[in-house]
Amino acid sequence: MSMKSKQGRGLGRGLSALMADVKDSAPAPDAERRMPDMMVPVEKVHPNPDQPRRHFDVGALEDLARSITEKGIIQPLIVRISPREAGCYEIVAGERRWRAAQMAQLHEIPVLVRDFTDTEVLEVAIIENIQRADLNPVEEAAGYSQLMTKFGHTQEKLAEVLGKSRSHIANAVRLLNLPDEVQGYLRDGRLSAGHARALITAPDAVALARSVIQKGLSVRQTEKLAKVVPGEPSEKATSTPGRKPEKDADTKALEADLAAALSMSVSIDHLPGNEHGALTIRYQTLDDLDRLMALLSA
Repeated sequence: MSMKSKQGRGLGRGLSALMADVKDSAPAPDAERRMPDMMVPVEKVHPNPDQPRRHFDVGALEDLARSITEKGIIQPLIVRISPREAGCYEIVAGERRWRAAQMAQLHEIPVLVRDFTDTEVLEVAIIENIQRADLNPVEEAAGYSQLMTKFGHTQEKLAEVLGKSRSHIANAVRLLNLPDEVQGYLRDGRLSAGHARALITAPDAVALARSVIQKGLSVRQTEKLAKVVPGEPSEKATSTPGRKPEKDADTKALEADLAAALSMSVSIDHLPGNEHGALTIRYQTLDDLDRLMALLSA
């Protein structure tokens, strides 16, 4: 089969099916051990050269190697027949276990062999990385962005299959609009995702980020500073009596999520810099009201 034809059917399997394979490959208790298709010499298995994850924590690998030495590999790796080297296999999901198995000096590893195209291999690798708990916010955002731009998945579809809210995915992807220096602070853990979201619309995100780190400001304090434009009067001085401040993107995204879940109009009025606000749900008919009361009483 030519490379062109393989790429052409890359999305045919569907995101849900690909997710199922990733879950099959995830670590599980002994009682849920999945039987491998076969045992393969560890030297016959090679990593995917297009694997988007390049950094593997040495300490975490050593811990995994010790576990493998004691209990073996609980869940088999997902592999495909190597398109580059006859008689060998390429890792689709499970490179950490492969690396740890070598550290544990295993001679053979359990594998599940799947018929994946080049496109699907990359897609599964991205999904597997997103499922890991140790990703920093920028890596997570990049994973979502790749799934949408490379494979055409929508935020709604990703939210459904990955078990996330649509607003979580939307807010994560927005972090990629930040300057590289600010993304670096986020990767290093010097800024939280909440701080970073507040900086997205700031006039000078880099300068503000440095100030936030230096002064140890909270997210709320950062949000207030981000709305102040140098040389212009503050919001308090220019606000018109009775005029509501413009809602931020996070609030609008939350309104959209609630409206979609309830099939009703939803308005959230959150006062900037405060912890309180008002949630308004508008119904069109008494039947809508009955359904809402049933949902709230469940």
